[in-house]
Amino acid sequence: MAFNDPIAELLTKIRNAKNVHHRYVDMSHSKIKVRILEILKHHGFIENFLVNEEARKMRIFLRYTKNRESVIRGLERISKCGIRQYLSYRDIPRVFNDLGIAILTTPKGVVDGETARNLKVGGELICTVW
Repeated sequence: MAFNDPIAELLTKIRNAKNVHHRYVDMSHSKIKVRILEILKHHGFIENFLVNEEARKMRIFLRYTKNRESVIRGLERISKCGIRQYLSYRDIPRVFNDLGIAILTTPKGVVDGETARNLKVGGELICTVW
């Protein structure tokens, strides 16, 4: 099934896989998805991800606790295709008192909220993860 919004597809597939306790999820590859996954891996929300350039596919390994509970409690797409949400660096939200992260596209690339605040750049708020 083709999606118009690849970021929403990424978040939905991760959300659905974690809800049914899958070990991994497969999906199509794009540069922005890879950058979002790098941020999620850096902050410990996913275990790892593998990219197959030739097949244009990637496999995302989800992270769980010892009790088989997902580390990701929630994912929310903020800026949608119809309604874009742009913020200055002063307005970047702190997600669950910095237990979660906000992911933005900025002139410096796709970064998390804390990095954007440190670089003093605003941009489009893509999603929040907690």
